[in-house]
Amino acid sequence: MMSILWILQTRKRITARELAEELEISVRSVYRYIDSLCASGVPITADTGHHGGYRLMEHFNSVPLLFDPDEQKSLVQAAQFAQDAGYPFPDILNRAISKLKTYIGPEQLQQVMLHENRIGVITPSSEKLEEHLQLLSTCAAEGCTLHMVYMRSHEGSAKERLLDPYGLVQWKGNWYVVGYCHHRSEIRSFRVDRIQTLTVTEQTFRHPESFSASQFFMNSLLPGSKEEPDLVHVRISGQEEALNELSRHWLFAHTLTRRGPGEILFRLTEESIQSFAPYFLLSYGKAITILEPASLQKRMVEILKGMLHHYEKNDLN
Repeated sequence: MMSILWILQTRKRITARELAEELEISVRSVYRYIDSLCASGVPITADTGHHGGYRLMEHFNSVPLLFDPDEQKSLVQAAQFAQDAGYPFPDILNRAISKLKTYIGPEQLQQVMLHENRIGVITPSSEKLEEHLQLLSTCAAEGCTLHMVYMRSHEGSAKERLLDPYGLVQWKGNWYVVGYCHHRSEIRSFRVDRIQTLTVTEQTFRHPESFSASQFFMNSLLPGSKEEPDLVHVRISGQEEALNELSRHWLFAHTLTRRGPGEILFRLTEESIQSFAPYFLLSYGKAITILEPASLQKRMVEILKGMLHHYEKNDLN
């Protein structure tokens, strides 16, 4: 196949019989190899008539056919990264990398092997979700509506609903599908490990333009944006290392207003201040000090007193 490809690159047009004679193979084998090349995406055109034959489409001549060593290394490492992260098509990915290793030279293969398994992903989820992930990915690409039986929580009851899957997102070891829920008439996200059954329906849908499943999912986790009205200034001082870590955290980075020496300023909703923010900030202990607002200071004290009372009560019992 590689020989046929090189010949097609160097000639404008060549017949199957000419290829067979040059490569010392049968015409039937030429047909089989040409079909395989076309199936792999090589744009080969077959012209009929007295001056007919096979030829490559013009734009393909400028496309590099082989990967350089850095590209080979990146592909192998990216494949390993995807495998560890739970990529839903592992067999196909392994087959592609095996082809890459088979058709490169021994020196290049040695270099690739040196870089293999040097990057890894640790994911807490070990459940086998390949079948669901493959179906969700395929239907998201082809625009097929799915009938889904979904369990909201492990203690709840399963419910049936129709879903237009827009994309998959992995978050902290769990896979989520983002799509349009016909039951709620809105875009929502669902944990794939809570899906009991999936069935392809005859309904189809059109993927919304410029929609990002990852961005939608992230926005659903964030406590608010800077454009939101009635945001409260949260001013914190502390050790530089702690403040740097806090300013880079995915949950707070988008609300960052100012970062100065020994001090940092966020803007959060009052709901965030009363709910998740104090519990997260408690993990920094004495490395940080909340300067304002007073409502967050008060909430921190309430939580600490509640914890103290809880453990004093248990200690007495």
